[in-house]
Amino acid sequence: QVRLQTQPKPQPGQPPLYSGTFDCLRKTLVGEGIRGLYRGMAAPIVGVTPMFAVCFFGFGLGKRLQQRKPDDVLTYPQLFAAGMLSGVFTTVIMAPGERIKCLLQIQAATGETKYSGSLDCAKQLYREAGIRGVYKGTVLTLMRDVPASGMYFMTYEWLKNILTPEGKSVSELSVPRILFAGGLAGIFNWAVAIPPDVLKSRFQTAPAGKYPNGFRDVLRELIREEGVASLYKGFTAVMIRAFPANAACFLGFEVAMKFLNWIAPNL
Repeated sequence: QVRLQTQPKPQPGQPPLYSGTFDCLRKTLVGEGIRGLYRGMAAPIVGVTPMFAVCFFGFGLGKRLQQRKPDDVLTYPQLFAAGMLSGVFTTVIMAPGERIKCLLQIQAATGETKYSGSLDCAKQLYREAGIRGVYKGTVLTLMRDVPASGMYFMTYEWLKNILTPEGKSVSELSVPRILFAGGLAGIFNWAVAIPPDVLKSRFQTAPAGKYPNGFRDVLRELIREEGVASLYKGFTAVMIRAFPANAACFLGFEVAMKFLNWIAPNL
């Protein structure tokens, strides 16, 4: 996904580095093997457990702040607002991991070896520009995650309500229906998130000072050179991942909540 989003513009008469998702997959496997598909993933993996914990905590807090009584049923706009709060919370964890992941994946694609791994990348970024270097692209991460998280949670709750049979409680939803609702929520999430994600990947992997006005410069350059369609670069790669990853995420959350309610019903 990152490689597709940040591949250099081809010279006149030359084909692009990757013609699409599956060409990128093939070239990565040929050039780097299976490990190439997981390049730069150490940083996001370290942050994924606390990120999801914070994500669902932020959503729960967002709901609670809007309820007068604990059993108040929220409207869909209120669920969207609660989801947006969740996106603010997760950006604190996500932004550095995203920056490191993007840099390591681009490094692998260009053949340079500036960073030996995630930790070395974080150290060098901090040495070069302090904490701002590590958190470069945070505004764009917020622009991606805040509206996308609102869409994510609102869609999940909406789909759960639709999929609940008449006379049954939402809490009794079957595993296949939870998987379907979670997977589809992931697709809605990324449909909103892809344009700012493309801008973020470009900005986070650009040399220092290339875009002095931040995302506005990236947006201007992308549209001028590659057109509006470039904002959806990597769409196929993202969608292939979105459904199974988010189906599993929401199923895990529902199972964990049922377990916690069983061992500590009054918590």
